[in-house]
Amino acid sequence: MISMNDYITPDGKHSALLIIDVQYDFTLKNAPFEVSGTLQVVTYIQRLANTYRELDNPIIHAIRLYHADGSNVDLCRRQSVENGKRAVIPGTDGADIIKELKPSSTISLNSSLLLSGQLQQIGHMEWIMYKPRWGAFYDTLLEKQLRSLDVNSLVVCGCNFPNCPRTTIYEASERDFKIVFVKDATSRTYDIGIQELENIGVLSMNTDECISWLDSIDMKM
Repeated sequence: MISMNDYITPDGKHSALLIIDVQYDFTLKNAPFEVSGTLQVVTYIQRLANTYRELDNPIIHAIRLYHADGSNVDLCRRQSVENGKRAVIPGTDGADIIKELKPSSTISLNSSLLLSGQLQQIGHMEWIMYKPRWGAFYDTLLEKQLRSLDVNSLVVCGCNFPNCPRTTIYEASERDFKIVFVKDATSRTYDIGIQELENIGVLSMNTDECISWLDSIDMKM
């Protein structure tokens, strides 16, 4: 299951879980920007998050926040937001992370902090970050945060593979992170896209495989 290539073999002891865009306005049925299949992968993401909490390894939730005037929205969606479509607006329930993925149901987003570019800590080794575009590394402190935590490997999952997870994976590869893509914990995956990731050294696993791999590392520690 794990390719023994020192350059691409992930290092579980120095890995972080990156959960992308699992917010109500992208996840729930009939939500403003519903991504079909996201609600169905939440259970898998929750299992990964619980495993990382047990290991006391970092978790980062990368999210979107759209100003109501559309000023910080991707160009392809900006006009619809300017015309009144409300999605992941700071301070609204729709912008929040799905409750199943939080370490505590009492946690709420600090939108002002996040929009300023800072990370919001929500657990001992868990943070939320705002990303202004598809990729989680674009104009954010993500790389600095990961390096400060001695992370060299990323386990990536979340919402809408063709857009944000895929872009983030390529950005992570450009920065020489070793990468695991969890395909059944990510919505809208497709075979050719997974093969293309594997062609650049990304390891694809399902949730059971990823947890077994992490557990085997934990047993050796």
